Amino acid sequence: MDVTNDRLDDQFHDVEGDAEHQLPKMSFLDHLEELRKRLLISFIAIFVAFLVCWNYADRIFAKMQEPLTKYLPPGDKLAYTRLTAPFFMYMKVAFFAGLFVAAPIVLFQLWLFIAPGLYKNERRYAVPFIVFATLFFLGGGYFGFKILLPATCAFFVETGKQFKQMVTIDDYFSFASTIILAAGLVFETPILIFFLARLGIVTPAFLLQKFKYAIVLAFIVAAVVTPTPDMVTQTALALPMILLYLLGILIAYLFGKKHDA
Repeated sequence: MDVTNDRLDDQFHDVEGDAEHQLPKMSFLDHLEELRKRLLISFIAIFVAFLVCWNYADRIFAKMQEPLTKYLPPGDKLAYTRLTAPFFMYMKVAFFAGLFVAAPIVLFQLWLFIAPGLYKNERRYAVPFIVFATLFFLGGGYFGFKILLPATCAFFVETGKQFKQMVTIDDYFSFASTIILAAGLVFETPILIFFLARLGIVTPAFLLQKFKYAIVLAFIVAAVVTPTPDMVTQTALALPMILLYLLGILIAYLFGKKHDA
């Protein structure tokens, strides 16, 4: 086959048989330039989402308060100790919400960054990657908000009921946003395993063999990302991580790269 025509075909090299097609190697400076471009577009997307969410920051935070305020005595509210605290807190709320709104674009930029290192047949997973990675991220955030956050708030309010409660808006936002964001990232585990399995890096047998280490790692990660050192919050996050790991084993079995016996 003519070499010139091969290069014109999306800069891919054709190989006989079932060989896969890969882009030419990029230099280190090319990778840096590509990374800069993808980061810039991601930051612009997040900034635009921030501007949109800024108009709804008060309503977003009112919703975020519900897992805590429903356990407080009637009439109790969150407090602030600095005059400027509400303004800056609303800015952080808008930025936090903007991360979820801009997630599809950010994930698309991530895909464009890693795509040059993938084979031609692997790049067809672009749409499934963006769709499912976004759904898992949003689903994880929702799980953190609806399940983890109320459970941890109820535990801490009950633990400190003999004291006068005065939770500041900054403290609560830091606590709630960390749990929600951590849950969103943890829910990306099946997506990560899917691609590792498709690339042949991991197999279902390998993942099952390392299951006991995954349990330990789940609690270590939960201890690192959760905002408090209590075992309740850590366990509440570690258990979904373990279940997602098991889901990843199933995904690897169904969609992983097949090896010849």
